[in-house]
Amino acid sequence: MSTEPITETDLIAWLNGELAEERRGAVDAYLAEHPEDAARLEAYRRNERALASRFDAVLAEPLPARFARGLGARRRTITAVAAAAGWLVLGGLAGWYLHDLTSAEQRGDAPSWARRAAVAHVVYSPEVRHPVEVAADQEAHLAAWLSKRLGTPLKIPRLDTLGFGLVGGRLLPGDRGPVAQFMYQDGQGQRLTLYVRTNQDGNKETAFRFAQDGNVRQFYWIDRGLGYVLSGEIRKEDLLRVANAVYQHLNP
Repeated sequence: MSTEPITETDLIAWLNGELAEERRGAVDAYLAEHPEDAARLEAYRRNERALASRFDAVLAEPLPARFARGLGARRRTITAVAAAAGWLVLGGLAGWYLHDLTSAEQRGDAPSWARRAAVAHVVYSPEVRHPVEVAADQEAHLAAWLSKRLGTPLKIPRLDTLGFGLVGGRLLPGDRGPVAQFMYQDGQGQRLTLYVRTNQDGNKETAFRFAQDGNVRQFYWIDRGLGYVLSGEIRKEDLLRVANAVYQHLNP
């Protein structure tokens, strides 16, 4: 058995079934001795399944006409469709998922900014190496940077008492300007994201509202000129408890 240290690359290769056979035994032994990493990988596996359940249907859809123009009959086979879908999932996941945001509001579903938050959660929560732009050890810098970009003071809620530690945050594009995303993780590797945007629609404060898209559950609300969306794959009642904690932290 190899005596080389187990790296994050080894763990991800093990998760994806791409690890060399002679290395697999070492990783198996490592995971048996490090249950926290085993739990984290299992959380990633659940996220991958959630992504598959939400986006695998893309493979069955016909190639959009704007992509198909100029392609020969052979290029319009299922192979071409699968290749295009794979590119969309990996490189343009958010754009593909957001194609019907406008109609969502017409149907009376969650507002477009809440659905954007769901997309951001699905895209970034499975990330291993780069889940955030600024890590939790630079929390003061993170708050100052995002406050400046959004043009309003932001507070980063602390959820440690509920078992969710801050991973960090990132800047994201919104439908009307920059938005912030903060990410949290518990001891089992389960992640939650808090999406924050300025309330440019002039809506008044709202109570918590619930939405669900696939395995992603959300509570969203407007408070003091900001819109918030808490997203995760945990049970609705657990997510509500976290949402209440977020609100209380923001309104001491």
